[in-house]
Amino acid sequence: MNRHTPKPTKSLRARAMDILSRQEISRSGLKKKLAPYAENEAELEAVLNEFAEQGWQSDSRYAEAYIHSKSARHGKNRLKQALAQQGIDPDISRHLLPDRETERQNAVNVLQKKFKHPAQDLKEKQKQIRFLAYRGFDMDTIQAALKCDWDEDFF
Repeated sequence: MNRHTPKPTKSLRARAMDILSRQEISRSGLKKKLAPYAENEAELEAVLNEFAEQGWQSDSRYAEAYIHSKSARHGKNRLKQALAQQGIDPDISRHLLPDRETERQNAVNVLQKKFKHPAQDLKEKQKQIRFLAYRGFDMDTIQAALKCDWDEDFF
């Protein structure tokens, strides 16, 4: 038997199933991964539509899993931006994002974990503001987090 016999090529459908069996993924993410193996755009769209109709691939489920895994460390702005880059409709993710109080608590937790004590001067306060802004928290949430009592137990 020849050791260099080529392996049979997987169908596009089988490749999609392999990808989805390992992780939740957005429709656009799945499309990018499958595109190099598709004969044409119509074949690719047919597989994507079938998987969405069967409920095997769901942008809503993907957005929920993504937000759940990242929301403790990142603010709404960063979550929305990341999901938009992955082709998730903002209407899908809007109701899945953390509420105002949860967002404030997350900002306080992130701030206290990183800095261990309140800002002593303006330079340190600006550093904390930049850090939280980079993490995707809006200014109202940042101001509320900076005013929190550092002795409170948020952990």
